[in-house]
Amino acid sequence: MAFIKKYYYLFTGLVVFIVYIFTLAPSVVQIDSGELAAVQATLGIAHPTGYPLFTVLGYLFSLIPLPFTKIFQLNLLAAIYCSAGIAVFVYTAKLVLDNLESFSSSKVNTTKKIKNRKKSENEKINHTTPYLTETIKYITAIAGGLCLAFSETYWLQSTSVEVYSLHVLLMNVIILFLINAYLSDKEANYNSNIKLWVIFSAFLALGFTNHMTTLLIIPGAVYLFLSKNKFDAASIKKIFLMLIVFFPVLFLIYSYLPIRALQNPVLNWGNPIDFERILRHVTGKQYQVWLFASTESAKLQFIHFIETMPGQFSVNLVLFIIGIFASYIYAKKFFIFLITSFSFTVLYSINYDIHDIDPYFLLAYVMTGYFVVFGILKLFSLRKRKFFPAIFVIVIVLISIQLYTNFNKVDQSEVYTYEDYTRSILNNVSPGSIIFSYQWDYFVSASYYFQYVENYRKDVAVVDKEILRRSWYYDQLRENYPYLLKDMQEDVKSIKEALVPFERSEDYNSNLLENLYRRVMTNLVAVNIDERDFYIAPELFEIEMKRGEFTLPQGYSLIPDVLLFKVVKGNEYIPAANPDFRIRFSDKRNYYIDKIEYFVGSMLSRRAMYEMQYGNVEKAKVYLKKIYDDLPAYKIPPTLQNILKEN
Repeated sequence: MAFIKKYYYLFTGLVVFIVYIFTLAPSVVQIDSGELAAVQATLGIAHPTGYPLFTVLGYLFSLIPLPFTKIFQLNLLAAIYCSAGIAVFVYTAKLVLDNLESFSSSKVNTTKKIKNRKKSENEKINHTTPYLTETIKYITAIAGGLCLAFSETYWLQSTSVEVYSLHVLLMNVIILFLINAYLSDKEANYNSNIKLWVIFSAFLALGFTNHMTTLLIIPGAVYLFLSKNKFDAASIKKIFLMLIVFFPVLFLIYSYLPIRALQNPVLNWGNPIDFERILRHVTGKQYQVWLFASTESAKLQFIHFIETMPGQFSVNLVLFIIGIFASYIYAKKFFIFLITSFSFTVLYSINYDIHDIDPYFLLAYVMTGYFVVFGILKLFSLRKRKFFPAIFVIVIVLISIQLYTNFNKVDQSEVYTYEDYTRSILNNVSPGSIIFSYQWDYFVSASYYFQYVENYRKDVAVVDKEILRRSWYYDQLRENYPYLLKDMQEDVKSIKEALVPFERSEDYNSNLLENLYRRVMTNLVAVNIDERDFYIAPELFEIEMKRGEFTLPQGYSLIPDVLLFKVVKGNEYIPAANPDFRIRFSDKRNYYIDKIEYFVGSMLSRRAMYEMQYGNVEKAKVYLKKIYDDLPAYKIPPTLQNILKEN
């Protein structure tokens, strides 16, 4: 029992990890999962801001000979990060509870007896803080940690490869050393004091080498620092020593980017080989167009945050509300730290106009976890001990409800949709062919993992239409597919020159750049079509081609070919393979899985219509039956609905 009590935070993390295993994704999932897994496994360079610490740690973990696929092993690492983050959170929460008087606005007498009431020595109660036994402290810290662990967005980070899994671990470690450093300021030992602040600055730097939203903790950290250290010569010296450690750690880890880029890894986003490119990459310059986009966007993101909060913490949102007031009463300075970090995170994040915004609120959810700790503390502050068992049971029930409510929402254990879709696309094109697409969230990102890590259909060149707007991408294409641009040297040279002022945010000729961009897309087909098959993804056909932004070379057209359009010359009938692929559509539906179902259904419908144009009724039925059998929710066009019913 003493052993468990000593390592209570580790046991909490272990319990959380075991639960996380049941919701772990077995393969790639939506958005960046495939790319990030490929970057870790091949030691490449990810999309901005590069995430060097995440990449190197993932690469080292991928070298461990575990009996899993690489993608499952890297998903497992995400679960380890998140559960370790909870262990640190619980330890920190207990540390705060042990030092409530240090966060109070004034000192209180913790042994003051209640007047006119006889109490034994072990029943002394503080008028300002709740009655606390060591057991209650442990229970409160652990319960708060479990509420955070089973909140929807935090839990989701544990299910698959994502930089946010390491981010939440680092943020919790940063907070731990911040609190340790803050508490050390009451000690007379200056060397011990400064040592903890230096350790804090080192972990803060590590946070920045993983994700730039680490900056959201700085306002709260500054408050805690200044609340104990007045802005004088001594505090300036501390800050100076912290910066001496902070910047070398930052530069050391980020030096990975240019060093690795010079080696031309298979995934070399941004090609950050010089100061200008490194700066663009680590600041996420290409994504800044979505930051502080408009007040209307910020309003919608704020509404989204408010509407999704109940789903994050379920019934424990009540404890969060109670905890806001309780933390102000019991630990005013810690309350100011929490509310500052919470508010700054929300106000910053709502100004980022992206679809997958929830992970940007993670620090706010961590702060919510601490508020929940104080909410539970308030429940245990009831004066009568006979209420304690009942309160304990209530807390367990509340956590259980949250776990049950969010389990199905985060469960990725049966999600193979993105793997199946990617494999099906690659498997239904001819050897040595080219696929032109910008289905990053569904296919392109996942293809990086399967092609470059599992070596599945590496003969197929997958070209991302959107990244053709970036100069570095042409170098990566040339490295990975030397044949692709060999007859386009003038086109590539022209567009790269036109992209220089655009990438530097200088004055540029937008009409020239757009014309060059369209010419590159068309000529990409023209120079390769005679030597290898060229396929166009449906989103290009439905949007860019209908708008006239992308045109085929003269004399060529498209035919639906299973899951993609195939570029062909002439009007003769072109046969296609039967739709023998299998895509396991998860019961846990979301926007991305619904979109894949739409892409698959629309392409099969188009192929059925193509077969009907040539009188191949039986062949058309094959494609329509595939829709009926595998995509019951997809609405087949009215002109095709009765074909299967005909004899």
